[in-house]
Amino acid sequence: MPIPRELSTEANQQLRFALLGPLLAWRGDTSLELGPVREQAVLAALLLRPGRTVSRQQLLDGVWGAEPPGTGDRVIPVYVHRLRRCLDAPGKDAADSVIDTVRGGYRFAPGSARVDVARWEEIAAEGRAARDAGDLDAAVDALSTALGLFRGEPLAGIPGPFAAGERLRLAEQRLVVVQDLVDCRLRTGRHAEAVGELFSLTTAHPYNEALAALLMRALHAGNRQADALDVYASVRRRLVDEQGVEPGTELRRVHEAVLRGDDAFLTGGDTAAVRRGGTAPQRTETDHPAHRPAGPRRPGPAAQQRRARHELPVEIGNFTGRDREHQLLVAPVDDARVVTVRAVDGMAGVGKTALVVRAARALRDQYPDGCLFVELHGHREGRETVGRQRVLRRLLRAVGAGEGDDSEDLDELTASWRAATASLRLLLVLDDAARAEQVRPLLPAGAGSVVLVTSRRRLTGLDADRRISLPPLGLDEAAGLLTRIVGGAGAERERVAVRELAALCGRLPLALRIVGARIQDRPLWAVEALVARLADGERRLDELAVEDRSVEAAFRISYDQLPAAEQRAFRALGVSPAIRLDRLTLAALLDGTPADAERTLESLADASLVQRVTADRYRLHDLVAVYARRVAAAAPDEAVAARERVLRLYVAAARCAGDWGTTSFPTGPQGTGPFTDWEEATIWLDAAGGELVDVIGQAAAAGRLDEACWIAEGLVDYFTRQGRFHECRTALELLLPRVAQAGDRRMDSALRTGMGIMYGLQGRYQQARAWFTEALDISRRAGDRHEQARAAAGLGTFANLEGRIGESMAHFAEVLALAGELTHDDWLTGSVMTRVGDVHHQLGEYDKANDRYLEAIALAEKAGSPRLLGKTLLRLGRLQLDLGRPAEAAGTLGKAEDLARRLGDLPLYSAVLARLSTAEADLGNPGAAAELQRRAHAILDEQTGTASEIAIRHRLLWHGAVAEDLAGARDFFERATTLPDADANRARISRALDDLDRRRQQPGADEA
Repeated sequence: MPIPRELSTEANQQLRFALLGPLLAWRGDTSLELGPVREQAVLAALLLRPGRTVSRQQLLDGVWGAEPPGTGDRVIPVYVHRLRRCLDAPGKDAADSVIDTVRGGYRFAPGSARVDVARWEEIAAEGRAARDAGDLDAAVDALSTALGLFRGEPLAGIPGPFAAGERLRLAEQRLVVVQDLVDCRLRTGRHAEAVGELFSLTTAHPYNEALAALLMRALHAGNRQADALDVYASVRRRLVDEQGVEPGTELRRVHEAVLRGDDAFLTGGDTAAVRRGGTAPQRTETDHPAHRPAGPRRPGPAAQQRRARHELPVEIGNFTGRDREHQLLVAPVDDARVVTVRAVDGMAGVGKTALVVRAARALRDQYPDGCLFVELHGHREGRETVGRQRVLRRLLRAVGAGEGDDSEDLDELTASWRAATASLRLLLVLDDAARAEQVRPLLPAGAGSVVLVTSRRRLTGLDADRRISLPPLGLDEAAGLLTRIVGGAGAERERVAVRELAALCGRLPLALRIVGARIQDRPLWAVEALVARLADGERRLDELAVEDRSVEAAFRISYDQLPAAEQRAFRALGVSPAIRLDRLTLAALLDGTPADAERTLESLADASLVQRVTADRYRLHDLVAVYARRVAAAAPDEAVAARERVLRLYVAAARCAGDWGTTSFPTGPQGTGPFTDWEEATIWLDAAGGELVDVIGQAAAAGRLDEACWIAEGLVDYFTRQGRFHECRTALELLLPRVAQAGDRRMDSALRTGMGIMYGLQGRYQQARAWFTEALDISRRAGDRHEQARAAAGLGTFANLEGRIGESMAHFAEVLALAGELTHDDWLTGSVMTRVGDVHHQLGEYDKANDRYLEAIALAEKAGSPRLLGKTLLRLGRLQLDLGRPAEAAGTLGKAEDLARRLGDLPLYSAVLARLSTAEADLGNPGAAAELQRRAHAILDEQTGTASEIAIRHRLLWHGAVAEDLAGARDFFERATTLPDADANRARISRALDDLDRRRQQPGADEA
C-alpha cells in the first residue's frame, strides 16, 4: 500500500496514521503491522480523541459494545502494551510513549504523530476560507486535495460502535465538502466536470435535496433545462410518495429559477454572458482544456449543410451501480488532438450496452457534430454480423456525406468516412463488436472525437486508451435492481428472498431483468417460489428465459463462435469439480500440456466465457458453469474420461503434499503427477482454498468413490498440519457412511485411521483411541498388514502422549513386527522409530533414544518426508539440550525451523522456536532467546489448540519475559482455557495460573 501523498512529507522516525480508508501506520517510510482488528479499534479510539483521556470503560464500550470479553476491561492494558511495543521507536522509554497512561485511562499524545483526519479537516477549512474570500480556483484546488485523502470507506473493517459512528461522521463531512467543491466549480463555469459526479451522488443519496439542487444548476448551465426539470420532478415524486413531504425551500427556488431562466441565480454572470453571446455547444466545447481541439475549428461543408444527429437509444430504466466504470468512460480525454477509443468488454448479459449508453448521454453535450450509435450484431441470435461496408455507408449518410454511394470497396469507403469526419468532433458508439478488425475502419478522423465500443471479447487488437472489463453486479446492487423492477421487498423475509434470487441469477443484469419481468407478469408468484425453481441447477437456465430474451441463448452464441478446440475445452470445464481453475486443471481435463491449457484459458477469458481471478487462476461465472455442465453432458464419454483425469490430479496433489510420501499408499494411482515435490503440490492445494472438501463431495456425487476416498486420505496430513481440523473431519465424515460402496476395501480402515489422527492431534485422545481401535479391528479381520500397522502406530503414539508407556510400547512392537512386510513404507517405519525414541528419552535411556532418532532421520530423508524429518530433528534437539549440548542443539533445531517454516506447520514451528529459545538462553544469548519466545508466543495466539500447544505455552512463561509483563503472560496462557482440549489439561492450566497469581503478588509486579 503506497504512502498517501499528504502524509509523506515527514521522514526518519515520524509516526503517521491514515484512517480515511483501512487503518494504516508508518514510522518514517516503514509500514507498521498493527495487529488484530480489535487492537486497531483501540488505537483508532485514541487517535480520534487526541490529547483527551479515554477511560478503560470507554474503550471497552467503544470496541466491544454490548458484548464485552469475559476478562472485562483487563484486556485493555494488554492491547495498549502491544500497541506501544508496535508504535514506540526502539529504545524509547515508557514515559515517552505515544500512548500515555494517565489517571483514569490512556491518552494519545497529539504532538507525537500526524493523522490524516486532522490534515483533511485543515485542508477542507482552507478551501472554505478561499471560497468565502472569493478565490474560487484556490478553493477548488484545496477541496479537491482534501477529498483525495480518502482511500475508501473510513476505518474500513474496524469493529465496534465507536468506529461505526466515526465512519458515519466522516462520510457526512466528506459529502458536505463534495457539495462545496461542486458549488465552486459551478460558480467558475466548470459545469461539465460536475454533471457526471452529481448524477452518481444523487443516485447514491436519492433524498439529498442539496445534491439535487446542484445537479439542476449544472444541467441548466449546459443548456439542459428539460433534464434539470426532470430531476426536480423525480425528487419531488420520491419525496411525496415515499416520505409524504414536499421539497424544501432551496430546491423549490432552484426549480423556479430554471423555469425563469435566471442565470444570475443559478450559475453566475459568466454563464449568463455565454448565453447572451454564443450557443451552448460552443460554450461546452471550450469548457475544459482537455476537450479543446488543437487548432481553430472550421466546420466543413457537410457540417454547414446538415443538422447534427443524435442517435443514442433510450436509456434503460432502473440502471444500477457501475459508478466507477461510468466515471472512467466520461472522464476527460488525455489528448484532444487525437481520436479517443474506450472499450468495454464482458460476458453476455452483464450490462455493457446500458453502461455505454448512459455514459454517452452524459457526454452528449460535449460533441456538437453529433452522437451516432451503431449496432454491429457481433453476438446476436438470428442476426449476422453487420458488414463493415454497410456500416460505413450508413455512417456516411448520418454525417450528410454518403448520399448515392453504393460502393462495396472497403478501402474507398474508409477513405470517404475519414475525409467526411476530418473536421467533425463526434461521439460514436459501436455496440456488440465481434472483433477488432470490424471496428478499425469505422473510427472517425476528427480531432477530439470519442468512440465507445462494447464487445463480449477483449479487443486486444484495438488501440484503446481505456479498457473496462465489466463484472457482474455486487449482491447489494443486484438485489436493489431486482427490487426496483418488481417493487415490494418491504418485509425482512421478502428482502432475504430477493437477495437469494439475485444470487441465483448470478448477479447478471440480463437474468435479473428476465426474472423481474416474469414476476411482473405473474404477480401471484411469490419471490420465494421462483427461488425454489431457480435453486434446481438443472432447470435454472430454462427458467431464465422470457419471450425473445434468454440467458442460455446468449451463452450459446458465445460458445458457437469458438473454434472446435476451445469448444472442447469449455465442455471439459463443465466437468471440473472445483470453481477455481488453472492450467494444471484444464491440462488434466484435456489430457494435454499445461502450456497449451494456459493459452486456451486466456482465449476463453478473452471471449468472456471464463473470468480471471488472479494472474494464474480463473473461474466460471455461476450461470456459465451451469451452461458448461449442460454442453458437457451432451458428450458423456468425453466427460467421463475428463472427470477421471482431473480427480486423479487431486489424488496426486494430496499424496505428494502430504508427509507420508506417495510410496506409502499401496492402492490407487501411483506417482506425483505434474508436481516435482511436496512444496509445489502444497502451493497448488493452497490456491484451491476451501474448495477441497467440495471436490471430494463432487467426486462422491459423480460416483467416483475410490478417487474421493484417495483424495480424503491423502489430505489428512495436509489439513492437520495447517490446523484445518474441521475440513478434515467434514471430508472424512462425508465418505464414511458410503465407504462400503468403494471398490478399494483398504479405505474402510484407512479413513478411520485418518479420523484417529485428526482427533489425536487436537488432544482429544478418547475419540482418537476409539477410531484407531475400530480401524485396527477392521484391518486385522481383512488381513491388511499395512492398515494394521498404521492403526497400531496411531494407538501407540497417543497412548505415549497420555503417559501409558507400557501400552504404547506394545503397539509399537506390533508395528515393528509388521515392518518387514512394509518395505515400501519408510515413513511409517521412521515415524515409529521416532516414537520409540520418545519412550527411551522419557525413561532416561538417552543413548538408545539418540540411535532411534538418527534411524528415523535417515528413513525420513529416504522417504522425502519433511514433516517427519522436522519433528524428529525437534526431538533430537530436545535430547541434546537435556544432555547439556546447547550449541549442538541449536544447529539441529535450526534445520527443524527451516523445515517447519517451509511446511507452514505452525504448531511444529512454535515448538521449534520455543526449544531454540532455551538453546540460546543456555548459550548466554538472552536477547535472542527473548525474541524467539516472542515469535513462538505470536504463532500460538493464532492456533486452535492442541495438548502440545498448552505445554509450549507453559514453558514460554518461565524463560524471563514473564517478569516484565505478568499481565500479558497471564492473558496469553488464559487463552488455553478456550482451546478444544482444555478439559483434558485442566490440572496443568490451573497450576500455571496459580503460579502466575503468586508472582503477580510479588513486589514490583505491575499490570500494564
